[in-house]
Amino acid sequence: MPNMQQVEVVVAHHERVTMRVGDVFLKIDADQTRTDVEVEAMALAPVPTPEVRWRKPPVLALAALPGTALGRLGAPSTASRAAWAAAGAAVRMLHDAPLPPWPGRSLEEITSHLDRECQWLVTNGVLPTDLVTHNRQVADAALRPWTPAFTHGDLQISHVFVDGDQVTGVLDWSEAGRGDGLYDLASLTLGHEEHLGDVLVGYGAEVDLDVIRGWWSVRSLLAIRWLVEHGFDPSSPGCEVDVLRARLRG
Repeated sequence: MPNMQQVEVVVAHHERVTMRVGDVFLKIDADQTRTDVEVEAMALAPVPTPEVRWRKPPVLALAALPGTALGRLGAPSTASRAAWAAAGAAVRMLHDAPLPPWPGRSLEEITSHLDRECQWLVTNGVLPTDLVTHNRQVADAALRPWTPAFTHGDLQISHVFVDGDQVTGVLDWSEAGRGDGLYDLASLTLGHEEHLGDVLVGYGAEVDLDVIRGWWSVRSLLAIRWLVEHGFDPSSPGCEVDVLRARLRG
């Protein structure tokens, strides 16, 4: 049949599925509290976000964003330095916005979760003990009190869309809340450390680079079990295991 639109499965696992049909993304989430957060966060965020076309739980329909993702983990980014700087400026705008009314994860929650995951990684032989131990030490720089900001909470490089040197939108707000702004900066540059300087030019504020490195370790250590259990490979070139190995080199 001519002009028939195809269904593209963007991501699928037992917690949620995202599909694209034409210019609409359909997100199906088993936990509607995450969708509640996503919809409210997009309404509050002072940066471009996808238009909500409709919502009929458990499905949320969002309009596709113009442009392309800033990049993806495990592959070089073809975006310009100016585009990375524009992403940094958008993050700063978010962090300067009024706090959302709901809390984020506390320092105590993150630290407890991290210690459990480190123990699991070592006990099950998933990673070498010295790699886990070193990165747990690096993580300590990030695990300190912070001034809460409006954070995206899962600001992966693939969640930021650009057209040329302009940010056209930011996706996937289900982890948004009050948190450490440097965690967003670390998430955005995870596996793309060479672009941190450009991001910080756009962000326009001095940051503690040891804290950024600490969050790179935290995010990678916390992600590995989930990725393995959901059929993803964190040991792929440029992904989480390589990020952890990079900390051994300084």
